[in-house]
Parts: sequence; structure tokens; C-alpha cells
Amino acid sequence: MGVNLTPAMRQFLEVKEKYRDCIIFFRMGDFYEMFFEDAVTASKVLEITLTSRNKGKEDSVPLCGVPFHSAAPYISRLVEKGFKVAICEQVEDPREAKGIVKREVVKVVTPGLLTEPENLSAKENHFLAAVALHDGTHGLAFLDLSTGEFRVTEAADRDLFLQEVSSLDFREVLLSEELKNSGFVRALSARIDFSIMNFLPPGYFANGAEPGPALLDQIDASGSPAAFAAARAVYLYARETQMTELGHLNRVEWLRGGDFMAVDEKAKRNLELFETMRDGKREGSLFKIIDDTITAMGGRRLRWWLNYPLLDEAKINERLAAVSELKRKHILRADLRGLLKRVYDVERLGARVSMGIANARDLVALRDSLLALPAVKESIRELESPLGRKILSSIDELPETARLISEAIADDPLPTLREGGIIREGYDGELDRLISLSRDGKKYIAALEEKERRETGIQPLKVGYNSVFGYYIEVTKLNSSLVPPHYVRKQTLVNAERYITQELKEYEDAVLGAETKRKEREYDLFVKVRAQAAAEIRRIQKTASAIADLDSVQSLAEVAEMNNYCCPVVDDSDVIEIRDGRHPVIEKMKMAEGFVPNDLLLDREANRFLIITGPNMAGKSTYIRQVALIVVMAQMGSFVPASQARVGTVDRVFTRVGAADNLARGQSTFMVEMSEMADILKNATGKSLILLDEVGRGTSTFDGLSIAWAVAEHVHDKEKLGARTMFATHYHQLTDLALTREGIKNYSIAVREWGGKIIFLRKIVEGGTSRSYGIQVARLAGVPQEIIDRASGILRNLESGELDGMGMPKIAALNKKDAGREGQLNLFISDEEFVIRELRGLDLMRTAPLDALNLIGEWKEKLEKGKKS
Repeated sequence: MGVNLTPAMRQFLEVKEKYRDCIIFFRMGDFYEMFFEDAVTASKVLEITLTSRNKGKEDSVPLCGVPFHSAAPYISRLVEKGFKVAICEQVEDPREAKGIVKREVVKVVTPGLLTEPENLSAKENHFLAAVALHDGTHGLAFLDLSTGEFRVTEAADRDLFLQEVSSLDFREVLLSEELKNSGFVRALSARIDFSIMNFLPPGYFANGAEPGPALLDQIDASGSPAAFAAARAVYLYARETQMTELGHLNRVEWLRGGDFMAVDEKAKRNLELFETMRDGKREGSLFKIIDDTITAMGGRRLRWWLNYPLLDEAKINERLAAVSELKRKHILRADLRGLLKRVYDVERLGARVSMGIANARDLVALRDSLLALPAVKESIRELESPLGRKILSSIDELPETARLISEAIADDPLPTLREGGIIREGYDGELDRLISLSRDGKKYIAALEEKERRETGIQPLKVGYNSVFGYYIEVTKLNSSLVPPHYVRKQTLVNAERYITQELKEYEDAVLGAETKRKEREYDLFVKVRAQAAAEIRRIQKTASAIADLDSVQSLAEVAEMNNYCCPVVDDSDVIEIRDGRHPVIEKMKMAEGFVPNDLLLDREANRFLIITGPNMAGKSTYIRQVALIVVMAQMGSFVPASQARVGTVDRVFTRVGAADNLARGQSTFMVEMSEMADILKNATGKSLILLDEVGRGTSTFDGLSIAWAVAEHVHDKEKLGARTMFATHYHQLTDLALTREGIKNYSIAVREWGGKIIFLRKIVEGGTSRSYGIQVARLAGVPQEIIDRASGILRNLESGELDGMGMPKIAALNKKDAGREGQLNLFISDEEFVIRELRGLDLMRTAPLDALNLIGEWKEKLEKGKKS
């Protein structure tokens, strides 16, 4: 087949040999074309027509293509599916090429290295990560090429490290080929199902093998070899794929575990910080509620704050003070929000300028943003909070850059760079001359037709143009006798002759030459202007960061006022105390009954382990989740949904909420549950906040209850863990723990029965409950009455433990007439002990006289029945 290949196909195959793991977008005129296996694959993914060159012949080549000017969405779709795309451009003018046009790969687009706005989510980072191992230490480096953010961290503990890697939703992860079949990679794969893994030669991760980029000098290669190796791999991979200097990568930021609250991916999922558990949508998440940022930069910064709540109470309170000030100053905040609408994504614009990929419209957006900054600074000059003053001093207006772009770039430039129309007239004298020559020459040629008609007397005469002959004068054959001698015949048609003149050719050379030179001049001038702007990248990035902080703070202030949030007191104590706490997401839902606020007191003394009982649907899970959300919000520097709140800082939030089979990994519901519980017991500290919801429900009642009891004791006891914990459960027997441990308190969701039905009051009250109301919940869910009646009788029979004369359970012979009386099986205590316990837990101040009489009647009936059995 190779013998019959065209020069272009041979050129394609040479490129493909160098980029075997990429789909090649091969520039052919106005199209990017794909060939051979690339075409087959791309046509399926992109749902475009697959055709072929030399169709029907032996040397036919599969082919598909997309227009070059609208290629971005096609590239994006391929990258989303995990493919790499190598952009192979024509790097010389086809008119000047001797033989086949020279082509080169100018960029490789990978899932972790996207820079085009069409391929990026405005308010989300797009991270490429690298992982390295060195003498038992795990190194992580991750980069957002579109913004220039570059962070590194190290950890010795593998589990903690894997949690960190999985918490940031990396789009692409780099590893050494030496790790390809290792247990570490298998464990990592289990954590990051949706990331693309690339295995690179070990040289990318080499530590000290050769001088590295100056940027990496910020990392101590000898003191942090794993972090250095990971950072080196990320940087080299980015530079090689982008094929340009990465001037906007000028700072490496250390991500130190001791600076942030750890919220692993399970907690983020269970608390629905960024997306809902059910369908993965942003609507219904906490971030959706608190994100009222105006700029893309602010949205990304706020997302980072929620990802990494702070531990340092001084820094937390610095944010809270700034939010409080902007919340108080309504007019200032309203003005600021209006001004921020004029600021584009300066962070990503600066990155594009620095990388040399910005077009003229990018520069105009940067200019407009810079021109808006003086008004932004003026609006916040009165801010008094330390963070407000810091933001004010960090906003650099870059007046010289704004002036340069204003003077040089047209207000409405073309999106392309080599077609002219991007430089403002008056900026460059030589360009103005070429523009004038081109414009005046065209006017002259347009007027030439009338002049020649007048001088020759040939009225049908016309001046035309084609790409082969250039400009010409066309005369019909009927008038050929009137043609002047200085006309030179150039082409004969059926009914006409075409001529040129010396004057026409001179003007043609001037006009066409001026047009070409104009486009070249504009491009050269633009590149110089862009380079001058790129030289200020650090100032641009500093300003972008300040605007991101400002936008995040104003967003939290706006949301706090709209939703009636309070400013929490955050300190280093062990107390979490909330008055009238609310779930920030659920309270926004339309509910006929309205959201019922609840209080909370947690500490590491008498209130460190709260057991919360109550029926399904009553609100146990909502209550424990809202406490965690309030803590996370407070430590990120946000106001919280409560009338009053005090939060003693939490180092980690753990959630054991719900359970589901993970069949893909061969894990049952109970295995998933116990794995998560083991992770909590291994990694939690006394400063952690632990949320447990239905531990032990994935196995038999006796096993599950035994495990739940033992877990509760371990978590409660200070000499073992002593962490602040909320335990929502249906195991009412666990309420007996309060009799054995000082720091355990029982709470329940208030419920009222009326006419055989239950009413959820959604209020947390002190004291446990001995009933789950499961049958009433089944009735509410629409289970047929016949089944409800049968279940009621079965429950009563189980509760009494009655046997027939043959020693068989009477459940088998239960008649419908026996149904309708409800109870609950108690596994560990006698009827007398049960009554005494209920009596102890009764709140006489909250019990109505009629309720008290009903309870006494129930107890008497239970004791008499117990004696009979």
C-alpha cells in the first residue's frame, strides 16, 4: 500500500509514527482531516461521515474531517472520551511551498491540558496530576494549565494520600511505567474511576538526573523528592504537549494537610457538597446554594474554599470579618456586583496571552477587564477588614497594558490572526500606508471601468478579476475593432476577449501586494503587543487572584443576606453549639410544612456522642448532615444557616451514610459499610467530626447491633478516640449506651400519633425512642391495607415472642382479627426493664396528661402480658 500513497499520506504516516497514542488532526486547506484508524475511530465518536480517498480502489484510505474554524467542539468531544488529539498544522504558505506543504504538530490536546474556553467549565478547575513514589513517600503535583495554578503535596500514609488524590476530580493522571502493574496503581484506579492514566518513561520522574526548569527550584528536591518528581513530570509533560514556554507557571504552592480540614470524596458525596448523590447534578448541592459569584475566577476560588475549609481560626475569622463587612454595606456590595460584571476571566486570559495562543478578541477582553479595575478599587476603598484591605492593595490596574491594547487593537477584531482586521488604524504608520494603498487601489480599479468606457467608447466594457489572471478588461467580440493598441490580449472567450494594460498591472501589483503585506504587518504587530502583555503575567495573575477573593467574599455576603445566615464564632475549642440550625439546601425546597430548625450541642465531654433515633422519613439524616454542612461552611469562612453558632474547629469530617452494593468491585452492602467504618476508625482523631447513619444495617440484626454497639463504645471512649459523633440509628437498643457512658446523650425526632397515623414534627428532643413506626411509614408510602394489617399482627407476635403448644411461632397461624396492634421486638432486656427504662427517659415537662395515661396503659398491658407468657 505504501507504494501507492500520495506524498500527503506519507507525510501523515510520518506524523502518526511519532504520535501513536493520538488522533491526528491533519490540516488540509480549510479542514482538519483524519485518516486510516484515526478516521474510523473519530467518525464513530464524533458521529460524522466516514468516507475514503480513492474509494473502491485497492489503495483506498478511510477519511473523515471537520472544518478548521469550528474544530474546538469536536476536539473537546474526543478529549472527553479520553483520547489525545495532536494538531498538525500547515507551517508554510502553500503558495510558496516547493512540493508538498510542510506540516508539523503544534500542540497535543489531552484530557488534563485544555486551554480553549469552549472546552472548559468556567467555574471549575481542570487539573492534570502526577503521582510519584520515593522510599515509601507519595508525591502529588497537579496543574491547571488554563489558569497557571500549580500545587504539590506529600504523604507517607497511603490511604490518606489516595483520599487526597481522589478528592479533586483530576482529568488525567501521570505515573511512571515502573508502577504499571503495582498494587498502588490498582488501589489508585479504584479511587479515580473516571480519570485517564498515562504511564510515562521513568525519566520524567527523575530526581536530579539533569537540570530541571527554574520553576522547580521552589521545591527542595532532596527534602521532598517524591513531590519534586511528581512536579517535574507534570511540568515536562505540559511543556512537551503544548510545545511552548509556560511563562504563566511561575509559582509552586504547597498543599499542607495541617492547613485544611480534610473532607474526603465519600464525605463530599454524602454531604452533596458539589453534586447530588442521586443524579450527579449541580442543582441541589451546597455549592449551588452558596455560589453567587459574578466572575469565573470567583467561582473557581469559592469552589476551592469549599473543597479545602481552613483549620487556622485566625484565617477563618479574617474571611468572616470580610464577609460580615460586605454584608453590612448593602450599597457598596450592590455597586461592586455591577462592576464585577465588566470583568472577564482575567486568570485564563492571562494564561492564554502568556502561552502565545490568545487572539485579538482575548486581548480586547483583557483590556476591558483592566479598564474596569479603577472603578472596582474605588468602590472598595472604604473596606476596613484586614482581608478587604489586602485585596485592595493587591489589585494592580496595569494602566500601561490597558493603554497599549487600547491603542493597538481594533475594538471589534476578527477572531483569526492572519486575515487582517485586528490592529487599530493610527497605531502604526507603515500599516496605515498599506491600508491606504489597498483601500485607494481598490477604489481606483473600481473607477477604471468607467474611465476606459469613456476613453474607448466601448460601453459594454467591464473590469473583472480572477485568481488565475488577476485583474483584466473584458470586451465583447462585437466591439473588438474599437480596442486601443496598448491593450494586450490575455484570454479569448466564446463571445469576448480579455485584455490587460501596463497601468492595470501596476495597480494590481500595488493593491494585491499591499493587501498581503498588510496582513503580515498586522500579524507581526499583534504578536509584539501580545508579547508585551505577556511580560506582565505575574501582575495579571496577582490581580486575578485578588478579584477572585473579592468575588468569593461578596458572594458569601450576598447569600448570607438572602438566606438569613448568621456569623459563626469559630475557635479552637471542642464545642459545636448551634441554635435554630437549618439544612442550607433542603430549606430552599418547596415544602408545605416549612423547614423546622433544630439545636445542637456537641463537645468532647458530656455531649460528645449523640444517639439519634426516630422513624424513617422523620429527618434524622437531614439533621446530622446539616450539622456537618454548618461546620464546613463556618471553616471555609462562610456565614451559616442558624440564628447562632459556635464551631470549635474540626480537623476531618467523616461520614458513614447509607449503603449500596459495589458489584463492580465485588463488595456487598455490608462490605462497603464496614470498609468505610474501618477507614474512619483508622484515620479519625479526637478533633474530628463523625457522622454515622445506620451502622450495621447491612447484616443480620444481632451481628449489626453488636457491631454498632462496639463501634459506639470505641468512638466515644477518650482513651481510644473520643471524637465528636452523631449516630443516627434504628437500633433503639443502643439508647442503653447512655446508661453506661457519661458522654453519650440520646435524642429523637418528635412524632405524634393521631387516629392510627403518625405526624412527623421534625423537632429534635432529648431522650430516645423505642419505636421505629415502620408500619406507619409503610402506610404513608401506599402499601396496601391488607399488608399493613398483616404486618401489624406479625410485629405484635414477634414482640411477645409467643409460641404455640407445639413450640412453633404463632406467626404462622396469625389471623387477620389479631392484626392491628403494634409493638417492637426488644432483644436484650426484660419487659420490666423496658418499662423502667422508658419511665426514666420520659420528659414529664413535655408530656401531655393524656399521653401519660396512654403510656401507663401500655406499660400495664405489657407487664400483664409478660406474666402470662
